[in-house]
Amino acid sequence: MSNQTILRISREITQIQQGSDLSIAVACQEKDVRHVKALIIGPHGTPYAYGFFDFSVHFGSEYPSKPPKVEARTTNAGRTRFNPNIYAGGKVCLSILGTWHGERPGEEWSSAQGLESILWSIQSLMSNNPYENEPGYENARGTEDKRMNELYCSKIRHETLRVAVIHKLEEALGIQPDGSLATPAPTTAQWGSEEEDDDDDEGIREDPLEVQIKLKFSPFRDLIKRRFLWYFEHYMCTIEEYTPKNKDGSDFVKMPFEGTGNGMEGKFRYSELGRRLVRIKEVLRTETDNWAVEGLALKEREATKAAAVQRQFEQLADYMTRKKLHNVDVKLENGNPFVWIMTYFGKPSTHLDGGIFKLRIAVSPRFPTEQPRVKMETPIYHHRVSKDGVVCYFSKEADQLRNHIESIVEALEEESPPYDPRTIVHPEATKLLWGSESDKKRYFRQLRRSAQKTTEEGMEM
Repeated sequence: MSNQTILRISREITQIQQGSDLSIAVACQEKDVRHVKALIIGPHGTPYAYGFFDFSVHFGSEYPSKPPKVEARTTNAGRTRFNPNIYAGGKVCLSILGTWHGERPGEEWSSAQGLESILWSIQSLMSNNPYENEPGYENARGTEDKRMNELYCSKIRHETLRVAVIHKLEEALGIQPDGSLATPAPTTAQWGSEEEDDDDDEGIREDPLEVQIKLKFSPFRDLIKRRFLWYFEHYMCTIEEYTPKNKDGSDFVKMPFEGTGNGMEGKFRYSELGRRLVRIKEVLRTETDNWAVEGLALKEREATKAAAVQRQFEQLADYMTRKKLHNVDVKLENGNPFVWIMTYFGKPSTHLDGGIFKLRIAVSPRFPTEQPRVKMETPIYHHRVSKDGVVCYFSKEADQLRNHIESIVEALEEESPPYDPRTIVHPEATKLLWGSESDKKRYFRQLRRSAQKTTEEGMEM
């Protein structure tokens, strides 16, 4: 492969990594940019919503004259076909990849296209009408076709939760089929690649120690943990909505185009999925709490990592002064550099004016490989804060904790943001904020009430 080709691939990877698209992510090992791992998060409002779908991308020596080879990796160990164009065996059928013959001009590959356009094309398959992706069913609009599409969406929705969310988190956290934790529990540093991490529910999971030996590249584990916390309420709302419509133990309906070994077979078990989602959240909470214990031990040993985080804290005051963040105060909890307690004072002339909000910022001993987890400890009704306090924000410089503080403030003070379904962590608040004028007024009333309650409670104390 020529240096020019390697430079182009590297440039395309960097462009995605530095871009603002929250629904796709890419990573590769520095020693070989030809092999890229990609993550596509299922689009909101579809049966794929907020599922974590992995793909491997291999660039050949003829790139960009010819497209790379793309393989789906989230397939339930080769047993689940998530789309007519995404096979259980991993094949992705797209005209721009040369794996399907398009009928219209411009559908074939050209050197003007690249990695980002490929991922967008795959994501476009994850629609509300996946039934129509099958050749011959493109114009299926009849009553029976609509019924079959809904039946197809029903099982995709269930398997997205089970395979593309729950399986991935359970493996990342070492949760066994009975809900117990693997011993020793895996850490991000220990776990290997998700070459195929979707074992069947009744199967035996691979021993974490064996996975540890493999030490394969696994770039998205922390990302899916953080996003799981963002989207947890959505997952639970999905279960609440569709459990009455899909009786536990009932079989999936087979589609006309599904064949043996290349379909989606199974049964609905929403009640079980709900329990497993709650268990994942419990383990994530414990993992976050353990960061503080690990961090304090690092400080006591005067470890370099602890000193580096401590130094970032000590430099924070000057930074906040330069940035005029006068309504923010940050302290360490019990002198632990891995637990930052942030107090946010509502900015004058805003809907949060007069409010006093406390946030807990848990910093991982593996920062920045693992990003901080931020919890709002003071109740607030805000579109960027989930009902249980998880804060949704984006840091421009992820390796600088000072930038996390600034980004949290920006998220809290955001009053007229563009609609972005990938940031929906509080569905009810989001619906009001982007609803009718009366809905929007109701949202801001509740936001102001959140600020007022903080002072009322302080006076009562």
